[in-house]
Amino acid sequence: MSAAAGLGPAPARAGAGAYPSPHPGRSMRALALRECRRVTRLWTQTILAPVVSSALFILVFGLSLGSRIDAIDGFDYDVFIVPGLIAMAMAQAAFSNNSSSLLQARNDRYVNDVLAAPMHPWQMNLGYLLGGVFRSLVIGVALVVIALPLTGVPIERPLHLLAATLLLVVLFAALGVVVGIYAQSYDHHSFINNILILPLTFLGGVFYSISILPSPWQELSHANPIFYMVDAVRYGFLGAGDVDVGLAFGFTALVAAAMVGWAQWLFQTGRRLKP
Repeated sequence: MSAAAGLGPAPARAGAGAYPSPHPGRSMRALALRECRRVTRLWTQTILAPVVSSALFILVFGLSLGSRIDAIDGFDYDVFIVPGLIAMAMAQAAFSNNSSSLLQARNDRYVNDVLAAPMHPWQMNLGYLLGGVFRSLVIGVALVVIALPLTGVPIERPLHLLAATLLLVVLFAALGVVVGIYAQSYDHHSFINNILILPLTFLGGVFYSISILPSPWQELSHANPIFYMVDAVRYGFLGAGDVDVGLAFGFTALVAAAMVGWAQWLFQTGRRLKP
């Protein structure tokens, strides 16, 4: 009998609209959790290896050679190098995590599932960024726990240190997203890390103060963007740096915003992601 006969409305048919659409926030959380689980599942490679290598730098360069090197800017050598080594380890971890994750996702085609999920482009970008940030922060905390009893490095400006490390890891996590989208092979990923990031980091004042460099090397060091990032982290630990703290933080924030914006544009347009 029909509904007009007084038996009420007919039951709704199954089909479009019968079930609520997934919430974009749930999809973003699933993506972020997937990226974090990827880190914890491979913890010997993603966390243990960089922590051990950085700890060896502290032991070899700091404790072994520190007694033979004069204090730098009033700090013992083993204390002076700790902030730069931690910054270097965190930057490399954030970059490597996201570049390899995006490259693998593109090669295995499961990035198509991410693009088809009910998420806004900024949520895709944030989901991947959180994976790199998570890995680098775990490494940073582990290195601080190791360095504190070994060297007695102080944390003079904890809020500045938190801000500097967050800017640093977001910057390199976003750079990893960009490289992971553009790279055609793991050779491209390795090239950026080994030929660009690593040399600039070593030349960014990790093991020395640029104030002791002669001209023109001191001026050239100011053209190294990673120098300002390392200096911002060092200010958080030691309360002192080679340049004005406002300049170091401002430059790092500007580059971080540019990298996040670039990654966002790639997700927004689907460039090199959509067939």
